[in-house]
Amino acid sequence: MKAEIGRTLSEFWEARTPREKTLLMWGGLLLGIALVYLVLWAPAYEGRARLRDTLPTMQRQLATMTAQANEARSLAGSAEGVTPTGGALRDALAKSLADNGMQPTQVQVIGSAVQIQLKNASFPNWTMWLDDARKQFKVQVSEAHVQALKPDGQVDLTASLQPASVK
Repeated sequence: MKAEIGRTLSEFWEARTPREKTLLMWGGLLLGIALVYLVLWAPAYEGRARLRDTLPTMQRQLATMTAQANEARSLAGSAEGVTPTGGALRDALAKSLADNGMQPTQVQVIGSAVQIQLKNASFPNWTMWLDDARKQFKVQVSEAHVQALKPDGQVDLTASLQPASVK
């Protein structure tokens, strides 16, 4: 296949006069230069000009985003907010329990703590809820009494939760 193509091109070239050969060489050279210009140089030149125009805008956007990220980092600590206490904590814990499908028998405020009583509750669900409440409301268990029931995983429990900052 390659030999045939080479032979065909050789026959074509040998059949040309010196003037035709010169014209074909100059035409090929001009075609090559045009291709290099259109495929390589022009797009690079235009892209460089476009980048030169858009780079200042992108740098301003980067500076704005960096400033906003720094502000967000500095505000993250204050966004945690104040831990609810007393009645607000009681209401928040009762709502959270209800949202998680656990109906407390009793939720009451005792001093700085909130006492929760549950009957026939799923212990795995309770521990997952407790971990979420600890993170969300920043509370800690100050006292807990858990009694296992006959069905595996079911318990009666009484727990006192207090704000984590209270010692």
